[in-house]
Amino acid sequence: MKRVLVSGGSGFLGSHLCEKLLNEGNEVLCVDNLFTGRKDNIHHLLDHKNFEFMRHDITFPLYVEVDEIYNLACPASPIHYQFDPVQTIKTSVLGAINMLGLAKRLKVKILQASTSEIYGDPEVHPQPENYKGCVNTIGIRACYDEGKRCAETLFFDYNRQHKLTIKVMRIFNTYGPRMHPNDGRVVSNFIIQALMGRDITIFGTGQQTRSFCYVDDNIEGMYKLMNSRDGFAGPVNIGNPCEFTMLDLAEKIIDLTGSNSKLVFMPLPQDDPMQRKPCIELAKKELNWEPKINIDEGLIKTVSYFERILSKNKIIINDSYQTELIKQA
Repeated sequence: MKRVLVSGGSGFLGSHLCEKLLNEGNEVLCVDNLFTGRKDNIHHLLDHKNFEFMRHDITFPLYVEVDEIYNLACPASPIHYQFDPVQTIKTSVLGAINMLGLAKRLKVKILQASTSEIYGDPEVHPQPENYKGCVNTIGIRACYDEGKRCAETLFFDYNRQHKLTIKVMRIFNTYGPRMHPNDGRVVSNFIIQALMGRDITIFGTGQQTRSFCYVDDNIEGMYKLMNSRDGFAGPVNIGNPCEFTMLDLAEKIIDLTGSNSKLVFMPLPQDDPMQRKPCIELAKKELNWEPKINIDEGLIKTVSYFERILSKNKIIINDSYQTELIKQA
């Protein structure tokens, strides 16, 4: 039995990872400052004998004893990481330094949850791991994009300088149960708008594309990367290469929910990528991983989750949701 630290463990991905690790027979230390993570996501785990929750901000050092570290802590949706951009950079950079320092002291393996956002608005399509990216260093998204890029640099420098065993995973758009209802991501936006009978907001022409990976596939890829062969650090893309336009996604969700929602169009946010699709050949080769859950199956499960959430709390979305908080991640 390993004792595994998951920073950001009460977030969307983190809570699913904690479940996976417990199911694999590990002890789990879930660390989160609850800025975007929610105790509701881990409520069902709190009584598990091998689960422990610690409220802590990883921009400050952490002194614990563990056998492995997954570093997932960081706001990941535009409305959350742009709310306090300086804190976002601190979480990515200082948080990485603190988690790497802990891993170095303990001589344990550490995985970084990086992001497809390091590719920026890509000029290469689909995006392979050797593509260097096209990022606006002074744009409103840079706090997240550049913070994650710097974190990758730190991970590989710790590997080279201190011989630390690292794993770096570049996560593409992921969706599923436990997404924050106000996180402003396109899947949760569209589903909630459709379920509430509101207009579905499309930014730009709706021809920009994304590739959507269901959360269970993502977590399986993450787990396989952590347990991959010695010497393989990545970075490795984990995402679903099936690509959809925003219009395609909106129409699919309207059909699934039986909604009467209409499409409305708004200006495209600054630096919003026009296309995003992972090349996953490296993941297939090194991890024997590729996504198994198609978009229809995944959306049905996600719609069901949000139906339950809305039925329990009718006042979950405020009036500013459509006009101020929506950003298409």
